[in-house]
Amino acid sequence: MAETITSTSIKPRLGFVGTGWIGLNRMKALLEEDKCVVKGIYDTYEDNVLRAQEAASEANVYSCFGELLEDQPDGVVIATPNAFHYEQCMLALKKGIPVFCQKPLARTAYECSDIIDAARLNNKLLGVDLSYRYTHGMQQIKELAKTGELGEIYAVDLVFHNAYGPDKAWFYNPELSGGGCVIDLGIHLADLALWVLNFPETEGLASSLFLDSKRISGKDMVSEDFAMVQMDTDEGTTIRLTCSWNLNACKDAEIKASFYGSKAAAVFENVNGSFYDFKASLLKGTSGTVISTPPDGWGSRALGAWVKKLHISSDYDHSIESYKKVAEIIDTIYGRNSVI
Repeated sequence: MAETITSTSIKPRLGFVGTGWIGLNRMKALLEEDKCVVKGIYDTYEDNVLRAQEAASEANVYSCFGELLEDQPDGVVIATPNAFHYEQCMLALKKGIPVFCQKPLARTAYECSDIIDAARLNNKLLGVDLSYRYTHGMQQIKELAKTGELGEIYAVDLVFHNAYGPDKAWFYNPELSGGGCVIDLGIHLADLALWVLNFPETEGLASSLFLDSKRISGKDMVSEDFAMVQMDTDEGTTIRLTCSWNLNACKDAEIKASFYGSKAAAVFENVNGSFYDFKASLLKGTSGTVISTPPDGWGSRALGAWVKKLHISSDYDHSIESYKKVAEIIDTIYGRNSVI
């Protein structure tokens, strides 16, 4: 029998681990929508804790992660630097506490698989913040693909160029981050392509990585700032993705996902260089129909969907296993054997 929190009227009591910009943003969104109780906060930076307390004044503040877990929240939301995801997810899951983790779930496919196995063995819900799936535009495109409106999708072309690099030093150390712009931005592109295509097997992957305009290898243990990748699926679709930090793009960001089918194409793209505003269009021949426009408050929907599942049952959800394919692709791009 599925385990329930106790009553559909009782909101999950969540612990928030890491309350920087993303963690605080996700917390505030849930509170504004009255979807949870913030049971506890843990962050090593006092300023982050103070800002979180302003949003959730009744929450407990813990001096260490283990102390938060001992208080048995209904789930934890992890938004710490990448290097901490593996240990924190494993500790929570082994204590029987469901987890929602900021992407990437971990630095390598090996670590990701270990976390997913722990969730399965302990029968606990696990989620990853792959937020672009939850934009209205991508939801529309997913439905067009599902219903056959696009026909056979034979090519997918995706880009994510950020005119700025990350503002935290750990992003530039692959031992801490797991990589550069690919694991930061390209992971969203790989996930969107596989998600729309229902996670086919991939083969024949070729990647080109650059740092400061110079060709590098993923084994060089530096964080790339530009990457181009092409791969094929076992169903005959070619997927190409390109991502970068600090690109000379004449705008804050260029984000686009194009799905080309035998009947029509669908395009998801940011508007006026925005990181947050997107439109989606269905293209047939020389005509096009806009199927989604901003505004669209999508940022916290992935977490909201996880909380909704948690409210019904804390049991393991097998859909998380599709993330293994995304993590394996990231490892293959970097040419590593899933170990840092």
